[in-house]
Amino acid sequence: MNRPVVALTVGDAAGIGPEIVLRLLAEAGPLPARVLVLGDGRALERDAGLVPGAPRLPRAEDAAAFGRGGLPFALDAVSDDRARVLRPEGPAPHGRVDVGAGRASHEAVLRAADLALEGAVDAIVTGPIHKEAWGLAGVLEPGHTEVLARRAGAPRVLMLLTGGGLRVALATIHVPLARVPSLLTAQGLLADLTLLDAGLREGFGFDRPRIAVCGLNPHAGEGGRFGSEDAEVVAPAVAAARARGIDAVGPLPADAALPRAAEGEFDAVLAMYHDQGLPALKTLAPRRAVNVTLGLPFVRTSVDHGTAFDRAGRGTSTAASLHAALWAAVEVASKRASSRAGPRSPSTRPGA
Repeated sequence: MNRPVVALTVGDAAGIGPEIVLRLLAEAGPLPARVLVLGDGRALERDAGLVPGAPRLPRAEDAAAFGRGGLPFALDAVSDDRARVLRPEGPAPHGRVDVGAGRASHEAVLRAADLALEGAVDAIVTGPIHKEAWGLAGVLEPGHTEVLARRAGAPRVLMLLTGGGLRVALATIHVPLARVPSLLTAQGLLADLTLLDAGLREGFGFDRPRIAVCGLNPHAGEGGRFGSEDAEVVAPAVAAARARGIDAVGPLPADAALPRAAEGEFDAVLAMYHDQGLPALKTLAPRRAVNVTLGLPFVRTSVDHGTAFDRAGRGTSTAASLHAALWAAVEVASKRASSRAGPRSPSTRPGA
């Protein structure tokens, strides 16, 4: 793949999104891609004073012109003009939930998805949005993953986070813990394992990825003493996946599966719920984890943190996760393109 074009959404203008975008562009050195920044340009201009050496972003009339021009980065004028309509009084104040900021950040995500679907960009990297602001703006979906899936018409997607030598996928995402058992089905877990296996092959270069599947209950149910879901739902899904040639093992207690994956025994872990798998990964990769969405027709990565309203406007935020997300997007896009171009020659198993 030639030097790719990546659409980078700024996220909520009231948070640290504008600062970390500018910090990435000012501090990261040579970038692995041409970056098309989508968001409220006024917020970027406002926060430029927070970042020494912050670049002045040249405008591109459209994504096609940007790609031909080969600029190192640009601000999509269409999204900028749209932000003025969505919030005519200017960028949202730092640290406040703002309906206009929610509308503008949602608009940028939709624009990025459309560019990817049109083939104008090779990947999307998303900055942090504020879910409450999205809700106030009338967005029905709870987050990026669901919005992108709907825009792309993807029947099923899977959130995969990487960092610290771990890759953790989530069978359920932003739902109350009390609802998790009712949402888990053998058919759904089989679909997740199929997506995860394909995503690891195409985007990460594994020939036959080894996947650990966490149990729902402590000790993976302990033979039914701590719940029946592991024997009745998780185990049948693993058996069905193995019958399809997927190298899945489980259900395993989460406190065993994650350490074993961190030691290299498994290439990825399928956790049953959000806070089962992510604390371990974020402990191993503080501020450097990356979110990858599997199942979309395009590559999408994201930072692993939120808008950090308490630090917005102070000039103290780090772009470490955004840096990792950009590099991951380029790597996954490159491997995905190579995988779809034809069969690979025999290779050794990639490292963690």
